[in-house]
Amino acid sequence: MTERFADIQLLRYEVPGFSSLPLRQKLLVYYLAEASLLGRDILWDQNCSYGLRIRNVLETIYTCYDGPRDTSDWQAFVVYLKRVWFSNGIHHHYSYKKFQPGFSREFLLKETESLDLSEFLLTKEELMEIIFNPNVMPKRINQTDGEDLLLTSSCNYYAEGITSAEAETFYSNLRNKADKKRPPMIGLNSRLERNADGTLYENVYRSGGLYGTAIDRICEALDIARQYAENDKQRAVIDKLVEFYKSGNLKDFDDYAILWVEETLGEIDFTNGFTEVYGDPLGLKASWEGYVNIIDHEATRRAKALSDNAEWFESNSPIDSRFKKTECRGVSAKVINAAILGGDLYPSSAIGINLPNSNWIREEYGSKSVTIANLTRAYNVAARGSGMREEFVIDDDTKKLLEHYGDICDDLHTDLHECLGHGSGKLLPDVDSEALRSYGSTIEEARADLFGLYYIADPKLVELNLTPDAEAYKAQYYSYLMNGLLTQMIRIEEGQQLEEAHMRNRALISNWVLEHYPTAVQIVCKNDKHFVCISNYPLLRRAFGELLAEVQRIKSEGDFAAARNLVEQCGIKLNPKLHREILKRHKQLNLAPYKGFINPKYELVRNEEGDIIDVSISCDEAYDEQMLRYSKQYKTL
Repeated sequence: MTERFADIQLLRYEVPGFSSLPLRQKLLVYYLAEASLLGRDILWDQNCSYGLRIRNVLETIYTCYDGPRDTSDWQAFVVYLKRVWFSNGIHHHYSYKKFQPGFSREFLLKETESLDLSEFLLTKEELMEIIFNPNVMPKRINQTDGEDLLLTSSCNYYAEGITSAEAETFYSNLRNKADKKRPPMIGLNSRLERNADGTLYENVYRSGGLYGTAIDRICEALDIARQYAENDKQRAVIDKLVEFYKSGNLKDFDDYAILWVEETLGEIDFTNGFTEVYGDPLGLKASWEGYVNIIDHEATRRAKALSDNAEWFESNSPIDSRFKKTECRGVSAKVINAAILGGDLYPSSAIGINLPNSNWIREEYGSKSVTIANLTRAYNVAARGSGMREEFVIDDDTKKLLEHYGDICDDLHTDLHECLGHGSGKLLPDVDSEALRSYGSTIEEARADLFGLYYIADPKLVELNLTPDAEAYKAQYYSYLMNGLLTQMIRIEEGQQLEEAHMRNRALISNWVLEHYPTAVQIVCKNDKHFVCISNYPLLRRAFGELLAEVQRIKSEGDFAAARNLVEQCGIKLNPKLHREILKRHKQLNLAPYKGFINPKYELVRNEEGDIIDVSISCDEAYDEQMLRYSKQYKTL
């Protein structure tokens, strides 16, 4: 652990293998890492139109402050700034609610007296309203059924005043004109705006367009990185990505994604660009992210065993045969160590990634899946001795089960989710890939989780030496349901409901199983505390298989009504009394419910003649030092 504030615990991660790489590969990592950090400002602006301006004001106050540092106002200001840094904006990274400052209005007024706010493109009134008025920009993403999701969200993917109905009509018309067999990911890399005559148009993210100054800097770093590419295919991937950044054409993006999927020989890999759509209430527009990784050969054996048997898993899936792929093409999987995290993967990061997101590319060319071992390792180390199992696991036998198999099964479930779950199944012909609209992300995450839950109990995994014995899966079943039914509530303020897609997915699965299979799992009261009690593990596997079949049907048929009903009924609302109890129990443990990372720092090492002779790595940079350095060194907008 390095630092803790508010509900955040910061961790560091090591990068195994970097120091032993040849200089050429170190330089590849270095310049790809530069490209991964140069898009930082894009994400800040996507999250909120005022995000960058407010960050600049707060950082100026922080660096210039010469007053007493033991006052409650100053200490609350520091915590507020650190939360803003962590969330890449003024809204919580998971609940999407705007932060409420613990410092006074008078404090901020005093500290801005000497500032010319016009240099920050702000007025004093705007600054005060945005920070202190809870009714101004209250949520970055609103997913409440029945409300206009765009008018009530503060993210910056759509110009102010554009309604959900207008946006959906605009993109529906574009999809109707697109190639039905190989449709581009329409809307992915643009902000929807309004002309003077009221018509809508896309302001595309590209060189010379929206975010062009940042994109040009990213391309410069990528152009240097290509000189150190490990093979011709890797070089072609970088070239095509640069071409896409310059054109903004989604056909170029598809070509890049295909080349990226097919490049599987390099030790080093990366993603860079507009990728995931969780930040858009309508699930169309992608946030900017970037990361670089180095393969972990030993751990990759596990992932490779899954990808090599992808067709067996697909053919034996409990879903309807109409929705099964007849051939699993290009499914590659590996375990990697992150070398840098950027954009929407920093400071809070995923531990597994499966790309590309285009359905037709996955069907025709396959997908790449990774499990990020060094991040998982950092999480596991931080969790040991935390007291969570002692407080929330029902009995000693189950605790022993989790201690013995927990880490193995967590990693394996992530592999199944990413390597095979996201890549399984298919849409029926003529089904719009965006048919599930705002519920699409939750349904897709549920589908991948259910695939992993169903198969982690299969004897095939023992046969492949991926689980040590036929009892191991029980650890994952218990920990998953404990999280979905109880412990993920610690991340939600009392009186609120679930908003984030992954949390909704876990609640959806857990609540559905609780309702439909009460003889397999129950919530029981023991000494005035509630626990998950699993009484029939094999029956749970049947439950997960049944729900997987239904969720795949919903996805394959584009059944919006069924998706809406399933998510709204099982994935959103919390039991207020139970929620209050879980929060109280967790508070006694004095733990932070969220964790994130401080990146390592890379520096070029030169000899007296100025030649690069090495790339150094250090992992001792302070959180505020890193954030301030990034704001200066990677300022692009």
